Amino acid sequence: MATERIGLYPGTFDPITHGHLDIIKRSAPMVDRLVIGVALNAGKGPLFSAPEREEMVRGEIGPIIDAGHRIEVIGFDMLLMHFAESLNANVIIRGLRAVSDFEYEFQMAGMNAKLNTQIETVFLMASDRFQFISSRFVKEVGRLGGDISHFVGPKVAMRMKSRFAVGMDTAVGE
Repeated sequence: MATERIGLYPGTFDPITHGHLDIIKRSAPMVDRLVIGVALNAGKGPLFSAPEREEMVRGEIGPIIDAGHRIEVIGFDMLLMHFAESLNANVIIRGLRAVSDFEYEFQMAGMNAKLNTQIETVFLMASDRFQFISSRFVKEVGRLGGDISHFVGPKVAMRMKSRFAVGMDTAVGE
């Protein structure tokens, strides 16, 4: 019997963007099961708590699951490679938007390969229409009252607008 191919797509997803969803849609057919790992990562000063981010990811991936893909959303607060090992993941999936992403991701992939040679890192280039989207920029545009509907789903946009409207535009303590 063949080994189940388990992919891990880790990130902060603060918030999940159309760019993230594009990577999820494109990577899901490559594996038998895709785990979206929502990192706690309080060091990044998240706008939303980890449970809120997990809930938003679940709310956005329904159509991909409906298309027949096995996808789970799991929060984690440990070394990425330890999390990947706990899942029996075969591959870590990372998205690249620009050359600036590559240097950091290349170093991270090298470090992860030293920690576990059995888990590969696969890079997917962002689709042309999503190369400029980052969660950080989406938060900044939203915080300043700009239209974020082109970058995130309607439910995520509503949550962001609600968060900014009540003056909670500072990081959520986790």
